Amino acid sequence: MPTDPKVIAVIPARWASTRFPGKPLAIIRGKPMIQWVVEQAGKARSVSAVIVATDDDRIAEAVRGFGGSAVMTSLDHLSGTDRVAEVVESRDCEIVVNVQGDEPLIPPENIDLIVAPLANDETVQVSTLMKKIDSVEALVDPNICKVVVDHRGNALYFSRAPVPFDRDGWTRDLKDGEGVWPRDMKVKAYKHIGLYAYRKSFLSGFPHLMPSKLESIEKLEQLRILENGFSIRVVETEMDSIGVDRVEDLTAVEKFLGKTMS
Repeated sequence: MPTDPKVIAVIPARWASTRFPGKPLAIIRGKPMIQWVVEQAGKARSVSAVIVATDDDRIAEAVRGFGGSAVMTSLDHLSGTDRVAEVVESRDCEIVVNVQGDEPLIPPENIDLIVAPLANDETVQVSTLMKKIDSVEALVDPNICKVVVDHRGNALYFSRAPVPFDRDGWTRDLKDGEGVWPRDMKVKAYKHIGLYAYRKSFLSGFPHLMPSKLESIEKLEQLRILENGFSIRVVETEMDSIGVDRVEDLTAVEKFLGKTMS
């Protein structure tokens, strides 16, 4: 494999969202959110092109309006990964980064971190990120996905549950049976950050993988990869970003920008 493989970053963006319709075009400091994501992804040193994959003309028009590249995709995709796979099917590249369209502050360094394992080891097919969890609240929060890895850094499991489970750190009231976590974190746990890099050859086959039972239970798409017998290399980072799931999350983004840009 060449020392510098061609890397394309693809940002799946759709209009429909139960909690926040039209989210990609939400305005943050005078720019639509999707523009922030495109500009951040473009700062990654390993990336040669950034493409927005969408099924909505309004998003495509907005992206082209600020000079970005947008590709219209099928309305029938079940996931963002399927949308990304369609976009790169006929494109010349070796590695594809799936960048979440609701991460306007994504650190470009995180993109470079997950590209590195695929660029340096041809046996790695998929990579993603994790960040150390420092609070019990985050560990037990089902909205925060946790990941457990083996000694090589490959994912063993992803879960919304507190894993690994610290049996000795979990106390149980014999009267009512309710468990209590101690306030100090004795277990080493990691939050999964949903940024992925794929080898193009692997990504082309992803839409044909059978949805898995664990994926449907946990509502975590990456479990489909593990359950079908493939490995995911997980890289640790110290950099996180603020995801925008609801309108209220824009306030946190604005607040952060106010501190960093003032």
